[in-house]
Parts: sequence; C-alpha cells; structure tokens
Amino acid sequence: QVRVVESGGGLVTAGGSLTISCAATGRTFSTLHMGWFRQAPGQERESVAVIRKTGSTYYTDSVKGRFTISRDNVRSTVYLQMNSLKPDDTAVYYCAATARNLLFDYAVRSFDFWGQGTQVTVSA
Repeated sequence: QVRVVESGGGLVTAGGSLTISCAATGRTFSTLHMGWFRQAPGQERESVAVIRKTGSTYYTDSVKGRFTISRDNVRSTVYLQMNSLKPDDTAVYYCAATARNLLFDYAVRSFDFWGQGTQVTVSA
C-alpha cells in the first residue's frame, strides 16, 4: 500500500507562483509513476501533469509553459511548480501514484493511490 500526502496549497493572486509537494511512502519511490490532478467545484477531476519513473513528463494543454512537475527520488517527493497562475487554476489539487505499467493514458483511472488533496485558490 502506498501512502500519498500533499502539502503546500494556499491562496495566491493571479500572476503569482506556488509550489505544492507530495510525499509517497510504502513502496520504493523510484518504481512509481506520479501525477498531479485537480478538481474544481462542479467539475470532474482532471489530469494536470504526470512524471513517469523514468522522468519523462506529460502536461495538459492548459498548463504547458506555466507548470513544471519534478521528482526527487531521494526524498520520495514529487513537486508541482505553478507559475503565472490564473483564477481558472483554482481547484483542489490531488497527488496520485501508480506502480502499474503506465502507457499513454494519464487519466484518473490509471492511478491507484491518492492523497487527500490540497486547496489552491487564485484570486483575480
């Protein structure tokens, strides 16, 4: 069983930056694919960014050029650096992990272990 815990959410004004973190324990971190997802009120949970165990990354179109996902296998932590934040980025951000073979499906269904979420609010 993998335990995933997010931290670092908060309130930021539009145009600002914020970095959120996620620690995963219970399995060798370097064997996990990690992802960040978000869910706004009344919306479905969507994939934001994924980093494979190899280090290769995926971003949804709306965050490309603004968000950066990275991982530190020594600290068993994945980060999401968010720049040029917009009010539309307001959501609960969830970290997720999977040890399954991740092909090119970065949807919620591809991930097995989830954190409790951290709120990110961007004011206009």
